Amino acid sequence: MNLLRAAYTVSLMTLVSRITGLAREVLIARYFGATAWTDAFNVAFRLPNLLRRLFAEGAFSQAFIPILAASRENDSPEDNRRLIDNVATALAWILAGVSVAGMIAAPVLVLLTASGLHPAAFDAAAWMTRLMFPYAGIISLVALSAGILNTWKHFTVSSLTPALLNLSVIAAAVLLHGFMHPPVYALAVGVMAGGVLQLAVQVPALRRYAVLPRLHLNFLAAWRSPGVRRIVRQMLPASLSVSVAQVSLVINTQIASHLRPGSVSWLAYADRLMEFPTALLGVALGSVLLPSLSRAYAASDSGRYSSLLDWGLRLVLLLALPAAIALGIFATPLVAILFQYGHFNAADVEQTTRALRCYGVGLLGLVGVKILAPGFYARRDIRTPVKMALVVLVCTQLLNIVFVPRLEHAGLALAISCGALLNAGLLLRGLWLRGSYRAQPGWAGFAGRVLLAQLPLALVLGWGAARLPWLDWPGAHGHLLRLGAAFGLLAAAALAYFATLALLGLRPGHFRHAE
Repeated sequence: MNLLRAAYTVSLMTLVSRITGLAREVLIARYFGATAWTDAFNVAFRLPNLLRRLFAEGAFSQAFIPILAASRENDSPEDNRRLIDNVATALAWILAGVSVAGMIAAPVLVLLTASGLHPAAFDAAAWMTRLMFPYAGIISLVALSAGILNTWKHFTVSSLTPALLNLSVIAAAVLLHGFMHPPVYALAVGVMAGGVLQLAVQVPALRRYAVLPRLHLNFLAAWRSPGVRRIVRQMLPASLSVSVAQVSLVINTQIASHLRPGSVSWLAYADRLMEFPTALLGVALGSVLLPSLSRAYAASDSGRYSSLLDWGLRLVLLLALPAAIALGIFATPLVAILFQYGHFNAADVEQTTRALRCYGVGLLGLVGVKILAPGFYARRDIRTPVKMALVVLVCTQLLNIVFVPRLEHAGLALAISCGALLNAGLLLRGLWLRGSYRAQPGWAGFAGRVLLAQLPLALVLGWGAARLPWLDWPGAHGHLLRLGAAFGLLAAAALAYFATLALLGLRPGHFRHAE
């Protein structure tokens, strides 16, 4: 299997998800703006997302996928099925208990996360937390299904399912906001509907590969099975690693809730734009790399292991660096054309732009971590990333002390970016010292050509950002005109970048990597 083609497939499917996600945020900005009510929704949605990252995309996936890949490589199909069934059963029971506990403790959770919310917004956040907390359990089962399908080299369905959440939230916002008080409650209803849809669409693909989990009532038998115990042993340090990142997020949300109303929402809108490159590059490459790295490790093929990491890192530099430059230079036009409608005004554009530029500083680190961390997880070494994450947490919070008094909410984004760069650097150094990664020949020439190709891209975007009236385009069709101008400039910048790379001798064929 061509890994570049697999990564392209995942990126394409993820693009659909991120476009619908962006449409979701545009609609939220239009109907609700950046207010204490949208702060309340973002706080409430962040709580189940925290658990999702802990149980699903974080610790669980890091522990489960390498063990499942090794089982598929070395064990019988019956053993594979038994492992999947027991893991699914144990996870379902645990998530049911956690969801009930979270619904009961919703006000306490909101207090711990964002005590600075306005009292009415605090009550709304508690209500929405109760409604949305089961989403954490549902989406964790979705992640279980995605891990199984990715191990069987089926990436399409799992990459497309997030779009269903976005479409559900969009439909709920449009159809239900007039019937709820406050109207922002409609978004919480859409989240729950989207979670159910995401789980439902995984079932046909799992059946096709005969790996649909068969849940049973005997939790103790599933919990005591050897495969589940191995995963739990791996999850304990992985949970600490993921928890460190989530603790940092909770601290940042708590700080933002004590800043000006709208600060949580400005950060959320900027984060949505950051999800485009981090998901299209980092998540896509990480999803493809982790199963491949796990198989290379199970086969004791250290040369292939290192070459896979090198391939991922080259793609990070090739694609994430121009994205970071575009976010820095073209931030105001991007925020204006996407969000400046209805209740989202020019002041909101300015504040979101500040956060977006600060996030962009760390884009290479944010994407790089998605490539480098699987280099440890595939070897079932989760303790080392935990130690690094603790260092990053301390440094990030120290940077908050420096940045937030000067930059307000944008300081939180800048501290996260600096922490991501530090984290990526520590992970790369760790893989190098352990001999897991050795750079392939030609890195200096490759990096030089990529850096040189940034110049025409920056010139095109810089000219457009400075010369055109993005915040107040004249004429009856100003919104459509600035949208067309922005996409035209982005397309011209991308063409200039890739044309320069071609002139310098880089071709797509140089990045093919067979599986």
